[in-house]
Amino acid sequence: MTGIPPLPSPTRSSALRSSALGITAGLIGWFIVVEIVSGILQGFYVPLFSDIVIELGIRDADVNWFEAGQLLLCAIVVPILAKLGDMFGHKRILLVAAVLTALASWGLAFADSFWTFLLFWSLQGFYVVWLPLEIALIFERGRQQNRGVSLTRRAAGLLVVGLEAGAIIGALAAGRVYAATGGDLTLTLMVPAVCVTLVAVIIWIFVPESTPSGVRSLDTRGVILLAWGLLLITGALAWMRLIGELQLGGVAWAGVALVLVLGVAVLVWFVRHELRQANPVVDMRVLAQPEMWPVQATAFLVGISLLGAQGPLSTYAGTDSSLGYGLGLDATERSYVIGLYLVSLIVGAVGFAATSRRLSPRIVLIVAAVLVGVGYALFLPFHVEVWQVLLNLSIAGIGCGALVGAMPAAAAAAAPFGKTGEASGMTNTTKTVGGAFSSAIFGVVLAAGVGAVAGQTASSLGGYMTVWAICAAGGFLAAILLMAVPKVAFADAPVA
Repeated sequence: MTGIPPLPSPTRSSALRSSALGITAGLIGWFIVVEIVSGILQGFYVPLFSDIVIELGIRDADVNWFEAGQLLLCAIVVPILAKLGDMFGHKRILLVAAVLTALASWGLAFADSFWTFLLFWSLQGFYVVWLPLEIALIFERGRQQNRGVSLTRRAAGLLVVGLEAGAIIGALAAGRVYAATGGDLTLTLMVPAVCVTLVAVIIWIFVPESTPSGVRSLDTRGVILLAWGLLLITGALAWMRLIGELQLGGVAWAGVALVLVLGVAVLVWFVRHELRQANPVVDMRVLAQPEMWPVQATAFLVGISLLGAQGPLSTYAGTDSSLGYGLGLDATERSYVIGLYLVSLIVGAVGFAATSRRLSPRIVLIVAAVLVGVGYALFLPFHVEVWQVLLNLSIAGIGCGALVGAMPAAAAAAAPFGKTGEASGMTNTTKTVGGAFSSAIFGVVLAAGVGAVAGQTASSLGGYMTVWAICAAGGFLAAILLMAVPKVAFADAPVA
């Protein structure tokens, strides 16, 4: 018979599947290396902040501006770069982000003033788009095998393991490198710069390109509206935290409220504009899907405990226990507490990658969110002994680790072709905004309690209770929202 193509032989089909699987496994391996370096960036500088303060001749409080500047940039660039990845290829934009991060890291090594360090520290935030773009690349590669969703879930867990392992490596290596260089801060800060440079080379040589969506039209007005809206909101939150710490008066609070309202108004304008566009920066119709909006809302709620609660955790662990609360730990002992929390994140990420093969990913996500809520709720009655704090943190950390790995993968699974980068990138944006929001609120709450105990500068126990209650409520609310996700969500499409 003519005109009918021959069916592929079983041997040939198996060879093709094995080849595709090998390419994907190799790709995941390189991305684990990339995420290890991402973790090094997040863990390396923190132990050196005291030395950086002395080197730049600034105050300890000025370090807060580094975090604020990077949060501002992250919130703005992630959705834009993720969209560009869908349009022009995810590898291309990933490489651009890696090169920009490398340049900023080298700039940090040679920065000699507060403003130059702040500039390069903010620009180094381009690394936050690495994970969403990696997820999009893995998902698009796996989609060709009708196993994009399950493959991405497992890969996301492994990438988070690499990320947290890198953070531990960076935190442990920083002090040792600084001592080995005889206290030379410039030489010490060259280490992460070299690592990021090598990552850029790895991406350039070993990472294959994805298939662009074919749409090359960027909604410029939408980009401007989104950037200004996020800039105003995250800027207002950063100022809110500073005002709370300085305990300023009503005029300052009125200014912050005005900027915050203006930012919300700009985002409302952005949403209405996007709904009229054929090729929007952020597709609001996709975000409104029942598989998508609970995921994005959960990312925001996860940011509250994952990003916003770390500062209060550190200060509580260092609070003098003679007050009747606090652990009274020194800097070294506090680092062990943070290290255990990072290990629990790794356990959660590995657990998600393993259990989601056998159980419904939706159920695993709900259980993870409940663990976050339970872990922080346990702080309310149990917070006096070190073992109680470690147990609570471990429970919450396992849940957070699973959710961090799951969110980008779940968003990519719910997105149509050509929007995987945009969807997974939005989880990072909403997580960052959630962290900025909670960081500002927690700063105000804890500052309000300072001086509640005569002669003390520590925050009150009531302030810490409020922080833990908000984190617990966020976890339980995320579990409730995830119940609205259809039961068949985040599963592989049936083989054609």
